[in-house]
Amino acid sequence: MKWMLLLLLAFQGSSTPGWEPDYETAVQQARAKDRLILLSFSGSDWCGPCIQLRKEVFESEAFLAMADSSLILYNADFPRNRKNQLPKARQQQNEELAGQYNPQGKFPFTVLLSADGKVIKSWDGYPQYNSTLFLEQLRTLVHGHRP
Repeated sequence: MKWMLLLLLAFQGSSTPGWEPDYETAVQQARAKDRLILLSFSGSDWCGPCIQLRKEVFESEAFLAMADSSLILYNADFPRNRKNQLPKARQQQNEELAGQYNPQGKFPFTVLLSADGKVIKSWDGYPQYNSTLFLEQLRTLVHGHRP
């Protein structure tokens, strides 16, 4: 029973349903499906606003429904607890993404990207307005960038 719990904990930080576990795959999917990429920088086990954003926005039915048909999702997570550490390759990938899109190391930090990596919009921190307005703004941006 203990090994099952350890296995569950090991996979807890690896990916969330709907979120692509590999950035390069996310880019390939965005190109193939003609979608935008939502890149979220988070500290899943230490950043209170990151946890709030995940629970109140990214896990909401409204967000997941919109994202399912319009976005490719990638979470560049930076957990601190040893038990939540990501595989080395993923840590390196997230560090490279932070260097490119989040050099100031803000958490949470959310970036909407084109499939070729151009920044369309970024959000610094937890949205100061409610999640419904954030989703409306995101939906408008997604629909505005349809070919």
